[in-house]
Parts: sequence; structure tokens; C-alpha cells
Amino acid sequence: MSELDKQTLMSDGVKPQTQDKQPGVESEMTPEPVYELESHVGSGKLKGKVALVTGGDSGIGRAVAIGYAKEGAHVAIAYLDEHDDAEKTKQRIEQEGVNCTLHAGDIADESFCFNVVEEVVEKHGKLNILVNNAARQEVKESVVDISAEQLKRTFDVNFFAMVYFTKAAIPHMEAGDTLIYTSSINAYVGNPSLIDYTSTKGAIVAFVRSVAQELASKGIRVNGVAPGPIWTPLIPATLPEDMQESFGVSSPLGRPGQPADHVEPYVLLASEGSAYMTGQFIHINGGMYTSS
Repeated sequence: MSELDKQTLMSDGVKPQTQDKQPGVESEMTPEPVYELESHVGSGKLKGKVALVTGGDSGIGRAVAIGYAKEGAHVAIAYLDEHDDAEKTKQRIEQEGVNCTLHAGDIADESFCFNVVEEVVEKHGKLNILVNNAARQEVKESVVDISAEQLKRTFDVNFFAMVYFTKAAIPHMEAGDTLIYTSSINAYVGNPSLIDYTSTKGAIVAFVRSVAQELASKGIRVNGVAPGPIWTPLIPATLPEDMQESFGVSSPLGRPGQPADHVEPYVLLASEGSAYMTGQFIHINGGMYTSS
């Protein structure tokens, strides 16, 4: 990593702020998340492949989508309604000489998920990589404060949507293709303020380990990433400002993670470099899991 990259990742820190709508807008954040590092120079690891990234307009999804483009993949992005963020990501991706399509809508709707996959195959000709990344969360002090409406919405977006995308994608995938899922450190250590969110992330871990066994005979690999505290639009859109003040600083590395910290692991899981990996999770949390 270059000295400039190190300074970029460590600069400023989190400034407490709020946004009034999930999943949040990246361009309104101060500082904006770091989604790209000069040290990541593509080498054709994904040349000619087609990737669909949910939540790819911003945060970890944006970083991964751009990282895949640098490696030669054409990219499709599913997102809710953050059109400006999505257009900015699309423009950056296309600077790499690959194609990018945007697909706006509510992933809690099963028909939308299936339609997106069909559109991707129609417009790009195939689908090799599916990254199930989009998520929502709401802070509640106690499990008794979680309404049935919140519980359902959180599972619809975080868990059921990725099941829908998985079901839609598998018939179009072949040996060597990959499914990748974003879980969370919370699935492994718990979080008393995000119980329903944490539960969905635990469900994702179990889902990945199960589907990986099912698809192994077809040569389709299924893996995931479990991020720790990462500076994305979801943080100002959901966490109170007092919780943001210490966000990520308790990690052994002393800072919150950035979307850019995830690019290389997601590239690894999408490429032949992980040909002997399935049913696994990569933990990106500044050492918090090991110190908990």
C-alpha cells in the first residue's frame, strides 16, 4: 500500500452526522467514504466476466463494483433510489472500458429480484458473479422495542432478498462462477442494539455454508465477507450521533474500516485465486473479532 493510501485511510476520522432516510446518500457524508485506492491496479483477474452487485451504488458495494471493473468485469448494479450515487458509480466504472447497467427498485420484492437477473443476462449476455450486499438496520435499545414491521422489513431486505437473487441467478451460472454474500462481525459477536439486523447476518452465514455444499458438485463457489465497523452511508442514516463518535476506534487498528478495505477480498472471492474456497467467510474488522 502506498503512503498516500495509508494517509487516506487514516485521515480525519468519523464526524457525527445524520441522514433521515435509509440506506443513505454517500455524497452527503463528511468525510465521504474511501472507495478506491491508487494501489489497486487491475490485472485482468475478472476479464470478460459479468458481475451483479446489490447495493452497488455506494459504500462497500460501490468499492467492489469499481474494483471488479478495474479487473475487467462488466458490472450491473441493483439499488433502491439513490440515483445520483448510482450514476457517479456507473461513470467511474465505464472509465475502465467496461459496461455498466443500473437497476433501481426495492429488492424486498421477489419479482424485482428475478427481473433484475433476467435484465442482466439479456443486456450483458451472462452472469458469472453475484454479490449480495444490500442491507438495512435500525437501532433499538431492547428486543421488546422491535416492531413486527421493522423485523419483517429487515429480514425482507437483508435475508429474503438475497435468497431471491440467489434463486434467480443459479440457473444462469456455470462451473467457475461465484456467489458472494456480505454478512457482519455482529453475526459472530452479537449486537444488543441491532438484534434483528444481527440475526439476518447470522442467517446469511448459515445460508452460505448450506448452499455451498449444494452447489459444490456444480463447481459454483459460495463464500462471504464479514465486515466490522465500516464508514458507509448506512451509518449516518441509522446510528445516533453519540454512537458515531467512537465508531470503529476501539478496533485494534484504531480506526473504522473503509469500503476500499474490502476490494481485494471481494476480488479474491470472485476470481480463480479462491478456486479451493467455498462456504468460507473473510473477516475485515480491524482485529475486533479476535479481540472480543
